[in-house]
Amino acid sequence: MKRALKLFFKGAGMGAADAVPGVSGGTIAFITGIYEELIHSIRRFGPTAWTAWRRGGARGLVAHLNLAFLLPLLAGIAASLISVAHLVTYLLAAHPLLLNAFFFGLVAASAVVVMRHVDGWRLWHVLPLAVGMLLAQWLPSLMPALSGLGSLRLMVGGAIAISAMLLPGVSGSFLLLTMGLYGTVMTGIKGMDAGLILQFGAGCLVGLLTMSRLLSWLFRHYHTATLQLLVGFILGSLPLLWPWREMVSYQLGPDQQVIPLDYRYLLPGDYSALTGEPAQLAAALALMAVGLVLVLAVGERSTSSFKES
Repeated sequence: MKRALKLFFKGAGMGAADAVPGVSGGTIAFITGIYEELIHSIRRFGPTAWTAWRRGGARGLVAHLNLAFLLPLLAGIAASLISVAHLVTYLLAAHPLLLNAFFFGLVAASAVVVMRHVDGWRLWHVLPLAVGMLLAQWLPSLMPALSGLGSLRLMVGGAIAISAMLLPGVSGSFLLLTMGLYGTVMTGIKGMDAGLILQFGAGCLVGLLTMSRLLSWLFRHYHTATLQLLVGFILGSLPLLWPWREMVSYQLGPDQQVIPLDYRYLLPGDYSALTGEPAQLAAALALMAVGLVLVLAVGERSTSSFKES
């Protein structure tokens, strides 16, 4: 029961993070020590589940799918998306600079936490690190091209977003924003729009099963290199959370939603001079520090190791 409650709150943290463009639920999963168990557990949904059912019945299936782990985690994610996400989206609209500052500190510290799990470092591991950084910067620029998919847009967006949410540092919400789907999906979830949720959920299911298998294979065969790739994703995502930035180009999505294409990153003083808005430097730095300390404290007690039976 104690573990289930902890998993519920970890899931709630993942759900809250997934609601924020620029933050990944995968980052929260990693710093709380459940990332690899999550990936390997999702991978078990497939033909092997049928075999487990035939051999061990319901009890064998529950054990095979690791439902004692997944169900409280998913309950926390769902509860957070329905409740905490309202608060997070309000803060994103009312206090974006301060919210970004907090998550900047959180995500920056998560890169340190992930690197602590890297053993057997080799010079060639610079390659997956660089690939991760480049992909984190490159993927958002591709997303606006998917805005013309019509009725398939929700399913494709769901597949891409959930795949990104499994990767620490790659924000599924931000990719939804660049596809022009963020407002539509969040409004649909808040309003319990069954049709939208079914379409989006079907895409999520496809992306979840596909990406979990790929990541599980990478962890089993190239564990250290995969961790370096994830560090690259995290570092590459940091500019998206820099509090003092100015949008310099955008386009309008199908629902007249603003889709950011490029930002200019500024120093606090330049931000105030150019935008006329207060930099809120003291509060922003304090929230960065809170994010850093929080993640490092959690990371000290967490472990991302998961041994398959």
